[in-house]
Amino acid sequence: MISIKKNNYLKHFTGTYECRADNKGRVMIPVALKKQMKTNIKDQFIIKRAVFNQCLELYPENQWSLMMKNINSLNRFNQKNIDFIRRFTAGVKIIEVDSSGRFLIPKDLLIYADIKKEVVVSSAVNILEIWDKKMYEKAIDSAIIDFPGLAEEVMGDKNQTNDIS
Repeated sequence: MISIKKNNYLKHFTGTYECRADNKGRVMIPVALKKQMKTNIKDQFIIKRAVFNQCLELYPENQWSLMMKNINSLNRFNQKNIDFIRRFTAGVKIIEVDSSGRFLIPKDLLIYADIKKEVVVSSAVNILEIWDKKMYEKAIDSAIIDFPGLAEEVMGDKNQTNDIS
């Protein structure tokens, strides 16, 4: 099974896919992703700048709503919270997937992510990252982190269970 679904909402995406952007910034969703997005593909999506990388994040509408619920709980009388909200939502756009399975990346976001022709769409649990292919390869290859050590630090204390309910 490619993805786990509960209440007709996709819980996570799987895979990294190469595709192309046309001259207008339209990207065709790879077939394998379309299959994973069956329940979401007719919904709106939210696209935004990533927080830590020079790429874009594509949120299914239901996942964006969950994120906004968390952000809405922040105290707006705290300057750091206001600064975070402003930066996190900078450049946010609502997009739709057309009948051909394409979506249009707005010009300002194409420029931000330095997306040219070759694109990588990569799963990041419940959202998708959209990268210029060269930027993606550079980010993967130049990671100066000790991944085994990072994995132990981040996941080492988690109780591993096989329960996927």
